[in-house]
Amino acid sequence: MMMCAAGDVRSRRWIGRATALALARCGAEVTAVTRTQADLDTLMQEFASITPVCLDLADWGATEAALQDIGPIDLLVNNAAFASLQPFLEVTPDQFDQSFNVNVKAVLHVSQIVARGMKARGSRGSIVNVSSQASQCAIRDHAVYCATKGALDMLTKGMALELGPHQIRVNSVNPTVVMTERGRLAWSQPEKAKTMMARIPLGRFAEVEDIVNSILFLLSDKSNMTNGVTLPVDGGFLAC
Repeated sequence: MMMCAAGDVRSRRWIGRATALALARCGAEVTAVTRTQADLDTLMQEFASITPVCLDLADWGATEAALQDIGPIDLLVNNAAFASLQPFLEVTPDQFDQSFNVNVKAVLHVSQIVARGMKARGSRGSIVNVSSQASQCAIRDHAVYCATKGALDMLTKGMALELGPHQIRVNSVNPTVVMTERGRLAWSQPEKAKTMMARIPLGRFAEVEDIVNSILFLLSDKSNMTNGVTLPVDGGFLAC
């Protein structure tokens, strides 16, 4: 079994890193993808058997060339994300394109490569896309980011519909604020954090392991009948 954790330092590196390590510790053969070699170097210091691929997933041609021959993949986590926050009236074409290229287009492309291999082998498989609660609830200065995650949720459902007959399941996890290094920095202002946390019935933000555990569940045989789901990992934020 091989697992490709498609991660990226621009947003969610700690979730991708923790997922790759968790799967490696479970005995999976892991291929970790990120655009920053330094992140791969430190990851391999923790678990030397992980196969590193240094790649900018927004580059369609480079992605096609790099991932075609990495071996059979049974499980895929699409974790790469880009977030450039600005008021709606200040969004530029470059910011829009970069966000959709990483958050939606790259997911489609990597999933096509992996799913074609699964179909050709006639093997069951599971794909998990890392989305966000922002796909279903607007957040100030996040107009484009919210739009990409809404698109990702519908891409997840479309993939589940078309790949399901080949016994390939596709689901997404939709976290609230996650206490990664960047998350702690972004939500360090008490008033900002208080406003968001007040909408979470559990009264806390998510830890990285909360997201990783949900990803592992959706990858595993314990979720064999779960397909096309967008799973909130938000402490009840979207229930309010």
